[in-house]
Amino acid sequence: MKSRKTSGFTLIEVLIAVVIFAVGLLGLAGLQATGINLNHSSLMRSQATLLAYDIVDCLRANRTAATANSYDIAMGDANSSAGGLPETDVNNWLARLAGQLPGGDGSIAVDANARATVVVQWNDSRNPNVPVKTLTLIADI
Repeated sequence: MKSRKTSGFTLIEVLIAVVIFAVGLLGLAGLQATGINLNHSSLMRSQATLLAYDIVDCLRANRTAATANSYDIAMGDANSSAGGLPETDVNNWLARLAGQLPGGDGSIAVDANARATVVVQWNDSRNPNVPVKTLTLIADI
C-alpha cells in the first residue's frame, strides 16, 4: 500500500520537467530569430561589398574618365550628370544599390593619386542598434 504523503510527487516532477522543457524551447526560438536577423545583415553586407567592387571595376576600366572626376558623385544624388559612359555606369550602379539593398545609396570620390573612395549605405532595420549601415572601400585604380 502507498503512503498518502507521496501520492502527488510524480505529478510535480512531470510539471517541473514540462516547464524546463518549455523554457528551453523558448530560448531555442529566440536563438533562431537572432540567427535569422544576423544572417540577413550578413547578406546585405555581402551585397554591398560586391556592389562596391563592381563600381571600382568600372573605374579601372575607364581610368582616364575616373581620374578626371567624371565618376564622382555625392551621397544622396539621384543620378550622375557626367555624360557618356561614366554617367551610364554610375546611374546603373545607383539603380542596383537601390534595388538590391533596402534604402541603398552610394558615393564615389577619386583623388589626384587615382585612389577611389566608394561608400555604400543601406538601411538595416532588423538591427535596432545600428539601423543605417555604411561600407567604405578605398582602392587604387
